[in-house]
Amino acid sequence: MTQPSIISIDYLQRDNSHQHNPFLKANVLEVLNQALSEADVTPQDINAIAYTKGPGMAAPLISVAVVARTIAQLWDKPLVAVNHCIGHIEMGRLITGAKNPTVLYVSGGNTQIIAYLEKRYRIFGETIDMAVGNCLDRFARILMLSNDPSPGYNIEQMAKNGSKYLPLPYCVKGMDVSFSGILSYLEDRVDKLLKSGEYTKSDLCFSLQETIFAMLVEITERAMAHCGSQEVLICGGVGCNLRLQQMMKIMCEERGAKLYATDESFCIDNGAMIAQAGYLMYTSGITTSLQDTWVTQRFRTDDVHVTWRE
Repeated sequence: MTQPSIISIDYLQRDNSHQHNPFLKANVLEVLNQALSEADVTPQDINAIAYTKGPGMAAPLISVAVVARTIAQLWDKPLVAVNHCIGHIEMGRLITGAKNPTVLYVSGGNTQIIAYLEKRYRIFGETIDMAVGNCLDRFARILMLSNDPSPGYNIEQMAKNGSKYLPLPYCVKGMDVSFSGILSYLEDRVDKLLKSGEYTKSDLCFSLQETIFAMLVEITERAMAHCGSQEVLICGGVGCNLRLQQMMKIMCEERGAKLYATDESFCIDNGAMIAQAGYLMYTSGITTSLQDTWVTQRFRTDDVHVTWRE
């Protein structure tokens, strides 16, 4: 049986994404033709158009939906509306080979602990205020770190040179986490700490990472215990942080469990993950009618009926 081909339309949430994304500077048709040429396929080879329905920022989501609708009507192809978070999870499962993991989904806009049960990805815990990636990005701005290649990456590199730990608020609330208080605590004290010479920027980056990653490891382990899981999958943009992976691996080894993680090419937002999720949905019989191709900024992970898993 011939495998169906899926074209996916995804978006980048970062305000400065145009600096590193030449696609945003080109005409949509030129980009589409280039993609078809590189993949060596024609519109006749395409079975469906997958696009990101949400969650995310409104303007990029709407732009993506308009492009997807246009292509679908021009080529007379069905549409598949994909949850962005599900895209991360399914790409992670595909690349790593994880079967039924407890998922730590960490990005600039989301922080969730997820496990699959009875046709849903159930959210066991999440942030109650800001996402972990947003916390890192905002702290990078406080320290006036560069956005190139990304604020979180620069914090990770700087933290490697830190050695003095600053005790920070540890905000685990049941299965949920909170990062806004930690950020406010640092914001109020960072100038004084640096001017006194007691701590360096590297020390503060080190302290922030150790604290917030310990919080994430704790709630992940608790979800594993609840589910009886022996697998952990880290996905989302923050998932490529090697210190987070290292801390999670230590916890997994202590439990006799296995950690699954990917590199930056699959952790950060990418069109391939939307195509993979769209492929799974399409082959399980899911398509989206044109009148239902609206977008939502608050498309919950547990709102998706997962028809493609047992």
